[in-house]
Amino acid sequence: MRLLYNKRTNTKQVISSWKSTEDPAVGLFSLEIDQNRKQFVVMWNRSVEYWSSGSWNGQIFSLIPEMKLNSIYNFSYVDNENESYIAYYLHNSSTISRLVIDVSGQIQQSLCVGVIFYKRKKRRDRGVLSEEDRKGLDVPFFEFKQILSASESFSLANKLGQGGFGPVYKGTFPGGTEVAVKRLSSQSKQGLKEFKNEVLLIAKLQHRNLIKLLGYSMKNHEMILLYKYMPNKSLDHFIFDRKLCMHLDWALRFDIIMGIARGLLYLHQDSRLRIIHRDLKASNVLLDVNMNPKISDFGLAKIVKGRETDGNRTRVVGTYGYMAPEYAQNGFFSVKSDVYSFGVVVLEIISGKRNTGYYHNKEAFGLISYAWGFWKEKKPLDLLDPALAESCNSIEVLRCMIIGLLCVQEDPQDRPTMTGVLGMLGLDIESLPDPKQPAFISRACAHSSRSYVSESEINQLTITEEQGR
Repeated sequence: MRLLYNKRTNTKQVISSWKSTEDPAVGLFSLEIDQNRKQFVVMWNRSVEYWSSGSWNGQIFSLIPEMKLNSIYNFSYVDNENESYIAYYLHNSSTISRLVIDVSGQIQQSLCVGVIFYKRKKRRDRGVLSEEDRKGLDVPFFEFKQILSASESFSLANKLGQGGFGPVYKGTFPGGTEVAVKRLSSQSKQGLKEFKNEVLLIAKLQHRNLIKLLGYSMKNHEMILLYKYMPNKSLDHFIFDRKLCMHLDWALRFDIIMGIARGLLYLHQDSRLRIIHRDLKASNVLLDVNMNPKISDFGLAKIVKGRETDGNRTRVVGTYGYMAPEYAQNGFFSVKSDVYSFGVVVLEIISGKRNTGYYHNKEAFGLISYAWGFWKEKKPLDLLDPALAESCNSIEVLRCMIIGLLCVQEDPQDRPTMTGVLGMLGLDIESLPDPKQPAFISRACAHSSRSYVSESEINQLTITEEQGR
C-alpha cells in the first residue's frame, strides 16, 4: 500500500473515516501524508492536526518507536522530484492486510490469512455480555442516546485523551454530573475483552485508591464505560510536564506513592478477588480534585487463585518499560509483576523523568539503570526532580528510592510484596535491605512506551497515542 503526495499536480491520497459506524459517508477524520515534515497525520475536519507519526528517520517514524519491534511489515518513505509517499509490504506474502481509519480517528491495521479472517470476524460480531454475566452487576446500564447527549456526540472539544483501546471524553449529564466516557474501538478484538473484563471486574472492587465505575452502555458495536470524572487527569500529566510538576511538592508525591501502594495491596490481598493489574503505569494513575491517586484501566487485569502465581504463563500484554522482565520475555506473571511496575512508577515520581526517555549517560538503558548508576556512585539524591529542591524530605526521598530499586530487582523472589512495601515506607533507612542490581531491558524495548500484545495472539493491531485521561 502507498499513501502518496503528487508534487506535479499538488494532490494527495487521503483515507477518510466513515461518518458513523452505520453511515459510510465521508466522516470527520482523514489520514494523509505531510510531505514537508516527512510524516503521516490524522486530520480532523481536514484542517486540524489530530495525531502525527513524527518524521521519518530512515528506519521508523519518530513518534512510533514500537516500529523497531515490528516483524510483520516492511515500511519505507520515498521522496523524489515527482512524489512523496509512505509504503509498506508484508514479509509473509500469504498474509492479507487492511488499513482502516475508524469513526473515532483511530488507525487500525487488520491481518488475516485465508478464511481465518472471516471466522474471526464472525466471532467478533457475537456476545459481549451474556444474561448470566449481567446478573449481580451493581453498576447501571445507560442508553446510548444518553451518552451521545452527555458527550455532545463525542465532540473533539470534549476529548480527554486516547487509550490503547479507544478515546476518552468528558461527559455532562443533566443536573451537572460529570463523567469520563471511555469509548472502546468498535473494531478491536482486545477492546471487546477489555470491555467485558472491566464491567465484570471493577464493579466488584471498592477502594478509595481505585477508579470507580459508574455505568456502561452498549449499542451494536459501540461499547461504553462510564467512570467518575477526574479533573486533574493522570499522574504523568503532572510529573513529566516542567510547569505542572511544580504543583506536586514532595509531600504530595509521597502521598501519591502511598495511595498507589494501598490500592495495589487491596488488589493483591484485601479484595474479594485476588487481582494482578498487569498494566500499572503513570498514565493509568488518575488524580481526583484533591490529588488523591486512583488506579485505572483494568482491561488487562487477571483474577488469580491461591497465593502463588509465578507458574502462570500467558500471552504478553501491557506496556514496555513497565513490564517485569520475566513477563516481557517469557510470559510469566505474578503479583511481583505489579510490584516491578510500582517500582518504576516510584522512580518516575522521584525523578520527574519517564522510564522510556532518553538519557545522556550512554550506559543507561532507561530510568532504572540511570537511577542504579546514582545508587552505585553513592549519589542517590542526584536522581531527584529539580522541582523538589525546596520541598523534599531527603530521608523520605532516599527511603522511596531504595524501595523503588528493591521493587525492580531482576529476580521476582527478591522483590518485596505490597504488604512489605507498605511496611518499609514507614521504616528507618538503616532497616532497609540493600537492593540488588535491577533488570535492564534492551534499548529497543526501553524506548517504546506503547501497550503491547504478542503478535501470535492477535489479528488486529492498533496505533494509538498515549495520553492521560
